[in-house]
Amino acid sequence: MKALIIVDEQVDFCEGGSLAVNGGAEVVKKTTEFLKENARKYDLILATRDWHEPENSNGGHISDSPDYVDTWPVHCVQETPGAEYHSNLDTDFIQIHIVKGMGRPDYSGFQGVDLESGKSLDEILKTNEINELDILGIAEDHCVKATALDGLYLGYQVRVFKDLTTPVTPGSDALEEVADKGGSII
Repeated sequence: MKALIIVDEQVDFCEGGSLAVNGGAEVVKKTTEFLKENARKYDLILATRDWHEPENSNGGHISDSPDYVDTWPVHCVQETPGAEYHSNLDTDFIQIHIVKGMGRPDYSGFQGVDLESGKSLDEILKTNEINELDILGIAEDHCVKATALDGLYLGYQVRVFKDLTTPVTPGSDALEEVADKGGSII
């Protein structure tokens, strides 16, 4: 059984957002095109979102003087327009919505939960007998990479669609570690 995980395709991570990643809006547009052509190939389609608490640093993740490595400007605050999915994403395809980073510096979708059920991403995948994951989204060198590595660590077969990601730092070779740990880069 196979699932697709769409990582953090949110307003704040696209051009014009508070933590914009170059090419973010285009990746989101390509994701919708991919979904239109391939959604039927998946048993489950999930999406993750940063969902940071307002008025706090979320475990040091948010800073007034960010280093853009471990600390970041305010972004994806719960119930704000920046935390919403980007308008280029057709959310009708998404069956389960995972949120992460509530009061802590989460990067991996596996650190998040479904707000409706309170179940973790891993619990949801196991309940649905998923053993293969395809991953795409923003940002390649942070949340996409972390989600892929955690998926591998938990025993899933993982593929990352490189053309459907974009990094914070171009040329970072972020997905080499995923390949080294047994993931496939498509």
